Amino acid sequence: MLEIALGSALMYYFATQAFDIKEKPPEAVYYTETLDSRNPSFTRMHREQVLIKPALEDQFRGIVRQAYDYSCGSAALTTLLNGYVGTQLSEQQTMNGLLNYGEYDRIIERRSFSLLDMKRFVSALGMESGGYKGELADLVKQGQPAIVPISYAGFKHFVVFKAYKNGRVYVADPALGNISFDEERFKQIWENNTLFLVNVAPQNRKGMLALQDSDMRHVDDSTVNRYAFVDIQYPQAYMDRIADKASTIRLERDLNKNSESYGQDTFKFLRLYYKSK
Repeated sequence: MLEIALGSALMYYFATQAFDIKEKPPEAVYYTETLDSRNPSFTRMHREQVLIKPALEDQFRGIVRQAYDYSCGSAALTTLLNGYVGTQLSEQQTMNGLLNYGEYDRIIERRSFSLLDMKRFVSALGMESGGYKGELADLVKQGQPAIVPISYAGFKHFVVFKAYKNGRVYVADPALGNISFDEERFKQIWENNTLFLVNVAPQNRKGMLALQDSDMRHVDDSTVNRYAFVDIQYPQAYMDRIADKASTIRLERDLNKNSESYGQDTFKFLRLYYKSK
C-alpha cells in the first residue's frame, strides 16, 4: 500500500513539476511532420512552431476602422491624429469632439463630418490645420499624410493619403484598410482635389502611417483578369514527384504480372488525392 501511495506521489510530482511546459503564444500554431528517410536532412523536428497573425491585422495596420457607415470622417481624422501626431484617441472621442466643436445641426442633417468640422476640432486640441486644393504633385510634395475626400463605388468617402510611389497612390481607408490606386484612377476619384493637413513639427511626427513593404503587395487588374479563370498546368512528372514527396510509403509485393518487378518486394507510395469541385 505504501509503494502505491509513493508511486502516485512521484507520478504527480513529475506531471506537475518535472516538465517545463512553456506557455503557448496566442499567435503560435504547431504542426506535426512525419520524418521521411528520403529527405536529405534528418535534423528537422517532428513538431515545429509557426507564428501567424490574421491578414486583417496587417490590412488595418495603423488604421482606426470606422464604426458606422457614416463615420469615415471621424475614423480618418483619428487615424491621422494617432498615426502622425501621436495622440491616443478612439473614434468615439473624435466623434464627440467633432460634434462639440463642429457645425452640429449640419452634421446631423447630412449625417457626416466636413473638413471645417475637422479644422475646428483640431484647433480645440491646440494644433494648426487647414484644407487646401491642389494637384497630385502638390499632395506628394507635402511629404506628409493628409485626409483626402474621394468619390468611390458610388459613395463620398474620406481616406488618409500615405504616400506615392512608382505610379501608385497608397491610402489608409477606414473601411477597407491599407489599399492603393494607380495614379490615373486616383485622380478620377479624388473629390475636388481637396486635402486636409495637420501641421506638426518634424521632430514630433510619428511614423505609424509610413509606407511599408506589405503595403506594396498588389495585383493589377490586368493580371487578375488574365489569370482569374486559368488553371495553371504542370508537367505530370513534376506533379508525381511532388505527390511522392508528400506521401507515405509501404513495402509490399508487386502482383502486377506485366511489371518488371513482378513478385518482388517494392515500395508503394500512398498518396492522397483531392477532387476539385
